[in-house]
Amino acid sequence: MPPTASHTPTVLLAEDDRAIRNALERALILEGYRVTAVADGVEALAQAHRSRPDVLVLDVMMPGIDGLQVCRMLRAEGDRTPVLMLTALVETADRIAGLDAGADDYVVKPFDVEEVFARLRALLRRAAPAPAPAPESVESPTREPGPKTSGTPRNSGTPGTPGTTDGRPGDPAAGRFVEAAGLRMDPRARRAWRGRRELELTRTEFELLELLIRNAGVVLDHSTIYDRIWGYDFGPGSKNLAVYVGYLRRKLDEPGAPQLIHTVRGVGYVLRED
Repeated sequence: MPPTASHTPTVLLAEDDRAIRNALERALILEGYRVTAVADGVEALAQAHRSRPDVLVLDVMMPGIDGLQVCRMLRAEGDRTPVLMLTALVETADRIAGLDAGADDYVVKPFDVEEVFARLRALLRRAAPAPAPAPESVESPTREPGPKTSGTPRNSGTPGTPGTTDGRPGDPAAGRFVEAAGLRMDPRARRAWRGRRELELTRTEFELLELLIRNAGVVLDHSTIYDRIWGYDFGPGSKNLAVYVGYLRRKLDEPGAPQLIHTVRGVGYVLRED
């Protein structure tokens, strides 16, 4: 969780530029974080293995092992610690490479330190245990699916045979699964399928897809999505949401099958099967 009087989150910062590393380390300490700062990817991996931090801040371009490789290696080991990438690369393809490596978010250099703080707070909130959800007009992603209601995505307790190993979800508890537009999710197990094909999703992709499924047929505006997923609206100039939607579409799309995530120009996005 973000810094409070009773909790000091730990940040592992890997940045090869000494000036940036020192300045960001000081700023994070003043903001209330406990920081371990290293100069390259090799040190970052070693430190992450010695003492698991609450969040990692990785520069993409470092000598030897770069930030993308560090992220890939940690994810391959099953480490799901939130990762914020720092990058001087501004092309969409470069940002997608970071997401594909398993990063949860990114900040483009030169950056405002307040933006780094905001993104770290959002990542830590999402990694913290979720409180019981309060009723909302837009149903947010939660660990427990909401009740079945007419006209909304259905929850199914019988999607497959219990204990199956053929890629279909089992049925250990009624009401566990959420479905819409040919998609099925198990929020507690953090698994999702299109038909019988299981989807490999990052943390942010999973939460974005869950939000869309729980509000299938409802057009969600950009501000609402930013608030539900990141806890912070990065403004009209941000490409963050568009990058995640584009990447999620690539994982969902199938040849000959209808597109599921639709853009409503000037408003936002909606999940529906046309």
